[in-house]
Amino acid sequence: MSNSRPLWVGITGGIGSGKSTVAKIFRLLGIPVYSSDDRAKWLMANDSELKSQISTVFGEESYLPDGAVNRAFLAENAFSDRSKVTQINALVHPAVGRDFRAWAENQTSPYLLKEAALLFETGAVRELDKVINVSSPLKIRVARTLMRDPHRDETQVNQIIDQQMPDEEKNELADFVIKNTDNKLLIPQVLEIHRKLCEGAN
Repeated sequence: MSNSRPLWVGITGGIGSGKSTVAKIFRLLGIPVYSSDDRAKWLMANDSELKSQISTVFGEESYLPDGAVNRAFLAENAFSDRSKVTQINALVHPAVGRDFRAWAENQTSPYLLKEAALLFETGAVRELDKVINVSSPLKIRVARTLMRDPHRDETQVNQIIDQQMPDEEKNELADFVIKNTDNKLLIPQVLEIHRKLCEGAN
């Protein structure tokens, strides 16, 4: 790894683990955070090459007449079964990877964060220097997600969890684990990792 660029650090965690909350704490410390989910949505709506690929694979109805993503159509036709999820991920994840690398080239901090739910599952972890996993008990994750996403029911949340790598495996593979439970404070854990990453970058 060249010393001329920041450390590339992934931050991941299953749905409802609280990784976005943890990422906000890092942002307050002045660390740039790339949100893969937000950028994926933006690219699906704005990247002409990706839009063309999605329309070819899933049909012209993937987009509304004004060019906006037809979320209802894609929810039913692209995100409804695992093989189709794999298909759309195969289009979206490379576009997100290119977008991330272009963004990362303009960062000057000691390290930067790439926030993504599926870092291990997609293989995106291979281009990162370190990985943080935000870990939380399953019951708490389901409850948090249901509170945050009123359009989902418990069955849908469990289906999403089933498509993600188990927390225990992620904890084994990660360089750092942040425990997001009722009896563990987040900020001291983040500050300790921040200190180590700044030291590692120098």
